[in-house]
Amino acid sequence: TPPRAAKHRKKFLVGLIVALLLAAAGTFYYLRFVAPYESTDDAFIDGYVTMISSRVPGQVIRLLVRDNQSVKQGDELLGIDPRDYQAALAQIRADFEAARSRLNQAQAQVKVSEAKLAQTEAAVTAAEAEDRRAADDLKRYQSVESRAVSQSALDLAQSQARSAAAHLAAARSQAKAAEADVALSEAGVETATAGVQQAEAKLHQAELNLSYTRILAPCPGRVTARSVQLGHYVQPGQALLTLVPAGVWVTANFKETQLACLRPGQPVELDVDAYPDRKFKGRVDSLQFGSGARFSLLPPENAVGNYVKVVQRVPVKIVFDDPLPPGLDIAPGMSVVPKVRVK
Repeated sequence: TPPRAAKHRKKFLVGLIVALLLAAAGTFYYLRFVAPYESTDDAFIDGYVTMISSRVPGQVIRLLVRDNQSVKQGDELLGIDPRDYQAALAQIRADFEAARSRLNQAQAQVKVSEAKLAQTEAAVTAAEAEDRRAADDLKRYQSVESRAVSQSALDLAQSQARSAAAHLAAARSQAKAAEADVALSEAGVETATAGVQQAEAKLHQAELNLSYTRILAPCPGRVTARSVQLGHYVQPGQALLTLVPAGVWVTANFKETQLACLRPGQPVELDVDAYPDRKFKGRVDSLQFGSGARFSLLPPENAVGNYVKVVQRVPVKIVFDDPLPPGLDIAPGMSVVPKVRVK
């Protein structure tokens, strides 16, 4: 009947209006809360993790930290038996003092050699004067007539001239020997100086080795993954424990198809799974220049076999705007859902 048709028409109009309202609401929700954002659930809290190891071998005699304990920079974490290194330091310190004594002795020998050189140079001067006097006497005797000078006097003058020349040659030889002795003494000083420097370097290394028996915290953080126990014999480079600093950020692995709108500085809303009732604010810091697969331990080799295209993911670093509250334990590895506002 006509009233029934009108009733159906009215229901149709109401349904159409409701559908249009739902479509408008969905469109509004999409444009307001979905389209302006890029999100991913492949995101985690990240941070620098410092592995603590020993630089010298030895037995652990002090263990001053517990699991998950907070430490400050410079706090002693554990100690290695220092007795072997103390004995080595005492021996090397004695060698250093002996080297310094040899250097002092070599420097004193240089002074003695220089004094001998001055003495021989004075002897050369005296021998040169005596040689000139004897030569002049001989010339005077030779210039006088033979009847005025006896043959014996002439022979004596010639003998004295030859003796003076011989003494001069001997004095000059002694002077050259003294010069060589000075050079040898100076070389001995250089050798002793090198010995002192070598002993000093060994002494410094021994002091460092002794200081390495006290393992200190290089940065503030929390003790994690402790594997060392009291009495263990540790080797250099062996992982003993790990320090996790307080400064963390978010590493979000976005699909490469989402990167077109991502830019450094964009605001980010962060939902940490461990604290679902809290909202955190951050911003995009930087995008890694390469996909995560490219920098993995075993990068994929796409040039062999049947190739199947897989959407790659690129790590994006997101930093928190404000310092994290001290009462929240937000540590590396926790799951995060970031929403980056791109429009």
